[in-house]
Amino acid sequence: MFAVFDTLRKPLRLLILPVVAFVLAACEPGGMTNMGSNNGPRVDASKPVPVALLIPRGGSASDDLLAKDLENAALLAIRDLSGVQIDLRVYGTGGNADLAAKAAAQAVNEGAQIIIGPLYGEAANAAGKAVAAKGVNVLAFSNNSSIAGGNVFVMGQGFGDTSDRLVRFAKANGKDRILILHGDDVAGQVGRNAIQQAIAANGATSAGVVDYSLSQEAVIAAVPRVKAAVTANGANAVFLTTSSSSALPLFTQLLPEAGLPVSTMQYIGLTRWDIPAQTLALPGVQGGWFALPDPSASTAFSQRYTAAYGSLPNPIAGLAFDGIAAVGALVKSGHSDALSTARLTQGAGFRGASGVFRFKADGTTEHGLAVATVRNNAVVIIDPAPKGFGGVGF
Repeated sequence: MFAVFDTLRKPLRLLILPVVAFVLAACEPGGMTNMGSNNGPRVDASKPVPVALLIPRGGSASDDLLAKDLENAALLAIRDLSGVQIDLRVYGTGGNADLAAKAAAQAVNEGAQIIIGPLYGEAANAAGKAVAAKGVNVLAFSNNSSIAGGNVFVMGQGFGDTSDRLVRFAKANGKDRILILHGDDVAGQVGRNAIQQAIAANGATSAGVVDYSLSQEAVIAAVPRVKAAVTANGANAVFLTTSSSSALPLFTQLLPEAGLPVSTMQYIGLTRWDIPAQTLALPGVQGGWFALPDPSASTAFSQRYTAAYGSLPNPIAGLAFDGIAAVGALVKSGHSDALSTARLTQGAGFRGASGVFRFKADGTTEHGLAVATVRNNAVVIIDPAPKGFGGVGF
């Protein structure tokens, strides 16, 4: 075992952490909001545009801290706008779906023409339903694709976004026979599905699927199954859904020891392999691939936020910046239907805190991600994030 991850010697409890990480990132599950396309409210760009920001203020202490970062990031984005005035109205949801629905309805009744937030998936779903009949779109901070659609857009980076970027890169670089290794928890199953869809969409080949239960014994027992599947199916890449806080350290040690060295087998990660930083020192992750937001854009946003507010932003805070940036760009176009679904999903996308992004017709968001590897215990970008998307727009 690796000493730096000594806590992984403990049983099941710590190996359940990917579930927690998924819930924090993807937020609470909710039912699909599917209210269909809408035209949105009429916008008068010559006047301040009322925008509602729904944040989890009034919830837990950690939610309150995040709420403040989200509000700060939105205000920072407003400072960047030229020729556009935003009338920002901030509403607390307490991280609660019922309160989020009430806040959304109140905001629209008070004139809001678009809603940015809320944080949790269940709350975003409730907010979307509450204002769908008014034709108002919701740009939620969640990345839970199960609540995307209709008037709800989820802005967070999801498994589908990451899978597609990495499979596309793998296919282009000759690593086109991909075996999926995933936990049997919710996060692992969602990750597996996303990778399978990306393999099909990008013309790669599925070289099998190996799952495992959330225990060290199951992780160890999965290793010979992976080796057998690689041999039987001719896999040249293994795509892992696990994270550094769970089974990644074990797999990246045990799989090479079992005869699948990094020199011949390409390991790909669905999660960030640079978080925490200690992960970069693991021998087994050297040469592995993972995706991350545009480092130059992320660093620039973090520096500006720190200069303005004296502390580093929560990583989720950048989504509030992105929401305002998108609204500002659309309103500046001068179209009276600037905040409609058709305008939001224009092909060229927008520039935000972590690089370029664009809203898709299914309610998810595509981010311009970079592909990175680990060399000599450091992150090296091997395929930069795109600086723009094709398509008509901004």
